[in-house]
Amino acid sequence: MSRARTRPTREATRQRLFDAAGRVFESQGIATASIEAIAEAAGFTRGAFYSNFASKDELINAMLADHVERSARRNLDLLARHRDPVEFLAALRAAEPDQDDPLDRSELLHMEVILYVARAEENRPELARRLRDRRAAIAEIIAKTSTPGTEVDATWAPVLLALEDGFRLHRLVDPDTTPEDSFLRTVEGLQRLIGLRRD
Repeated sequence: MSRARTRPTREATRQRLFDAAGRVFESQGIATASIEAIAEAAGFTRGAFYSNFASKDELINAMLADHVERSARRNLDLLARHRDPVEFLAALRAAEPDQDDPLDRSELLHMEVILYVARAEENRPELARRLRDRRAAIAEIIAKTSTPGTEVDATWAPVLLALEDGFRLHRLVDPDTTPEDSFLRTVEGLQRLIGLRRD
């Protein structure tokens, strides 16, 4: 008696498409990558792609949303286990890239996706929502690791977000003078400078 063939869940299908798209985008670039190439790399038909995403742009927006959600959840989970800011930064240093998140695995792809979405004016509101989500997660981390009673300026969240993306770009261009932990070292320095650190 033959064993019944099980279909992957919708979530598993989307994850395979994210992973395949990440590999295709890295090798071909986002602009030239085709839906056919992404579907083939995932082991699916074009129909399977279109049953999940209406277009390549919709896939990219979904990948970006997934990345922001995963990053925020992972960082807040780390914070729940390491409330002390020194321990929290040490835990961030020790954390491996999320292998289920193509944008976390590849700094180049992370920057390319942001620039690709920003280039199309109709996609910018979606990107703006994701940036606000990232800033909100950073603001929550700042609030939870700050010295009790310290008034935290709301502008620090976008400053840290800009620094993080800036170090990503510098590391891609000049890795010899931009160590992997450049961003975290800068955060440590800022904690001391503005008195947000619980020493």
